[in-house]
Amino acid sequence: MRVVLDTNVLISALWKAGSVPDLALGAVWAHGAEVLYDARILAEYRSVLARPKFKKIEPARTAALLARIVLHGEELLDVPAWCGAMTDEDDRIFVEVALAGNADAIITGNLKDYPQGLSFAVHPPATLLATLEPRMR
Repeated sequence: MRVVLDTNVLISALWKAGSVPDLALGAVWAHGAEVLYDARILAEYRSVLARPKFKKIEPARTAALLARIVLHGEELLDVPAWCGAMTDEDDRIFVEVALAGNADAIITGNLKDYPQGLSFAVHPPATLLATLEPRMR
């Protein structure tokens, strides 16, 4: 399975250990799913996680998660622009990477921000967890 992780999923997973987003990320690693990203997504992860309101997140957990994405994910280079309509322009990079990387899904807590009819699914962390957990048994 190839997935793109919206920043809000990382924030939620780091904010509360044992939460559904945290468990979903654990299932991603345990199942061997591939996390797709590009330099823009990695920069957004780092920028958002550096905001003062997230300073209570343990820096070591943040660093470990980002390192895991870089070491075990697939970085895409030269991702083409996608000109489709978006509710939230900040999420365009996730769609572009998902399209370029032939992703199976974008995992997000903001389903409404993504258009319908794309070549991949848009799921909340709970759906990803429910999909991967049975395969892990």
